[in-house]
Amino acid sequence: MAPRVRFAPSPTGYLHVGGARTALFNWLFARRHGGVMVLRIEDTDVERSSDEMVTGILDGLRWLGIDWDEGPEVGGGHGPYFQSERLDRYRATAERLVAEGHAYYCYCTPEQLNQKREQAQARGEGWTYDRACRDLPDEEIARREGERQPRAIRFKVPDGQTEFTDLVRGRIVFDHANLEDFVVLRSDSHPTYHLSVVVDDVDMAITHVVRGEDHISNTPKQVLLYGALGQPTPAFAHVPLILGPDKKRLSKRHGATSVMEYERIGYLPEAMFNFLALLGWSPGDDRELMTRDELVAAFSLEGISGGNAVFNPEKLDWFNHQHLLRLSDDELLDRLEPRLAAAGLWQHTFRGAERAWFFKVVDQLRPRCKKLPEFVEQGRPFFGEPDAYDPDAVAKRLGEPGLADHMRALAAAYAGCAFDEATLEQVLRQVAESRGVKAGVLIHATRIAMTGRMVSPGLFEMLSLLGKDRVERRIERLVTFLEEK
Repeated sequence: MAPRVRFAPSPTGYLHVGGARTALFNWLFARRHGGVMVLRIEDTDVERSSDEMVTGILDGLRWLGIDWDEGPEVGGGHGPYFQSERLDRYRATAERLVAEGHAYYCYCTPEQLNQKREQAQARGEGWTYDRACRDLPDEEIARREGERQPRAIRFKVPDGQTEFTDLVRGRIVFDHANLEDFVVLRSDSHPTYHLSVVVDDVDMAITHVVRGEDHISNTPKQVLLYGALGQPTPAFAHVPLILGPDKKRLSKRHGATSVMEYERIGYLPEAMFNFLALLGWSPGDDRELMTRDELVAAFSLEGISGGNAVFNPEKLDWFNHQHLLRLSDDELLDRLEPRLAAAGLWQHTFRGAERAWFFKVVDQLRPRCKKLPEFVEQGRPFFGEPDAYDPDAVAKRLGEPGLADHMRALAAAYAGCAFDEATLEQVLRQVAESRGVKAGVLIHATRIAMTGRMVSPGLFEMLSLLGKDRVERRIERLVTFLEEK
């Protein structure tokens, strides 16, 4: 049977890196085996869930290129796909567990439970629920029900052990002595995670549960619930956590954790996809740079590592640069247009009369740019006029006596020469020598004239691409500035 997997985020925050990697592993597994990817929104935490966060999660998945076969905005035969629309189903299942002897009503109040816990702590002991309500007589239960006393529903954990075979970690065994009778339905009639996730996975015919290893401790409770409901247990694969460079769990202190923040910063979705796929998984060979199709063809749960994965921002930058180099001219143009437009640097002629020139500029920038905004920043001298001179550059590089005259002489020499890189450099050095100044004086001043800054792409490559008219105009502007300074 083709596998059915699910990604089930809680909309209490945007799609973060760890969640995106889990979604990606599920997607790769489904696509590799011709299966179905279900997207389910676990929004029972009403106070913290929001439509904005749901939209953020969907946007993050779409940006990465992770689509779903069933779920929000797609539909399917196993809905609804929002847990908030499935509450009656959870309540009915909890009552069924009680009726069939697998669960019981617990009338213990939060105050009573806290008091017992504090007393145990005062004795230096750990505390688990003492099953005070497990064996209440029928008449006592009837009395309390008649009085409509608030009550939760707890699962009866039997004696013995629960074991399952994890597709990443192998055989795992839990002793029931370490499991308390856990709540499946709270006193406010809202389900706990254990009940809702099992009911959903049963109703949605999930065959494989691929999720973070922090859920391993939840698994024995869920295995018990599957058994109590007379349902087969899906296969479990618990994937390693993602750590920051300091080997602590990835968090905001390590930088951006929201997937869409990486889009804003200027990473390519295909680079992020490739990078995330290799966080805790290997194709079994030395390949790193892989397309989506190559990743699908190579993916297997057996390739997931049991060890934690380290999020290395420098490695992500490398992936992004490599994928940038792989983009065709048209693909790169499509990515750059909105960013250049937002910076006020876009010209419609870049797709028309100046297309060839535009790509000559881009080809000069590609080796230097690891992210899309760097094309905008480093391309600014080509696509727009410098609006001011950096004060530090002025103070450090424009103090040479007679510099205005030197630059005027350079402009005159450039007016009559070929505008290729070698000639431009040769002419500048000749002018410097003839006027008794170091070539660096004119190089620095010319760079500031072209860009307004001390740092730029290669100067003579830039001059050649800017062309004679632009270069002459910018040198004249600098000369005017120097004479008025």
